[in-house]
Amino acid sequence: MNDILVIALAGIGDTLMATPLLHELRLNFPGARIDALTMWPGAAALLEGNPHLDTLHQHHFLKSSRFASVRFALGMRHHRYDVSLNAHPQGRHGYRIIARLIGAKRRLSHTYENAGWLDRHLVTDTLPQDYTVHAAENNARFLPLIGAQRRLPRLAYEIYLSAVETTWASEYLAHHGLEGARWLGIHAGSGGTKNLALRRWPLAHYVELVTRLGARHPELPVLFFGGPEDRAAQAELFGRLRGGRVFFPECPSIRHAAALVERAHAFLSVDTAFMHLAAAMQVPHQFVIETPTLNPCIMPLREDWVRIPNPAVAGRHLDFYRYDGRPIAGTPEEIRRLMEGVTVDAVAGALGKILPASRPQS
Repeated sequence: MNDILVIALAGIGDTLMATPLLHELRLNFPGARIDALTMWPGAAALLEGNPHLDTLHQHHFLKSSRFASVRFALGMRHHRYDVSLNAHPQGRHGYRIIARLIGAKRRLSHTYENAGWLDRHLVTDTLPQDYTVHAAENNARFLPLIGAQRRLPRLAYEIYLSAVETTWASEYLAHHGLEGARWLGIHAGSGGTKNLALRRWPLAHYVELVTRLGARHPELPVLFFGGPEDRAAQAELFGRLRGGRVFFPECPSIRHAAALVERAHAFLSVDTAFMHLAAAMQVPHQFVIETPTLNPCIMPLREDWVRIPNPAVAGRHLDFYRYDGRPIAGTPEEIRRLMEGVTVDAVAGALGKILPASRPQS
């Protein structure tokens, strides 16, 4: 096995979930050329500096024209890969079509609900996806198909930050008087593809939560994180919460954000790329508000995290969302109501278990 390509196009968090596979491939094939292909610039950024990669390719297939995307994929044929692996979860047919255009001799993918006769011509090797285990585990199950074996003692996300990024985080905290402080990080976004933005916990709930925390724990700093797709939400939150101990860091890149998230005492989000960042950076206390898409495949890859239950989901994640290219089931109003059902009391109660005792009322 001399030339290997890992295709990780589905999202920023999904690319991060593929990093254990990159490490396993390097341990099994130390002399091979191991490349990766991502779609999102943020996903490519998280793979920068990864010692298990030789070349990192990035092309935005959704924003580029069909002609440009086909030309890009066909242009990668000159690498003559021995094998390509479509990292889990990549259920859309388009991801397997891209693998076929790149044309590795062997093309590995999981089998999804939307698989059909065309897939026999797109990929050469398949294995069933397993909704009961993490995506990193689904990826590790590729290894025997290419004559490899598992060598890592455990699967874990891997981000290799630079001194520039960690220094920036230190300087940000020092500049705002937060050095050494215990603070709460929050990502109030929810992704922008399909209808995934609807799974956001309501912004009004975040406002009420932070207002309540400020009254009970006035010494607690709160930092709101967000990417380019979160600008509108960030602006609304800033307008309603600015002042006091609430901060909105303008991180130069997702890598700088990761360096800052690493310093958090606790982190709250739904299942987004920032959820995976918090897990990767081993934030001491991680809280995730349950959404209809939070199934075992994409839960934080760590043991010590807290799920804040959504009574409307009640373990029926696969009734709402599967990796078949379809959006979350339900009308926009139904999905919003589903997320509104997670109360501020429930989230504040979960966070309160790791925050200092409330000061008595005078």
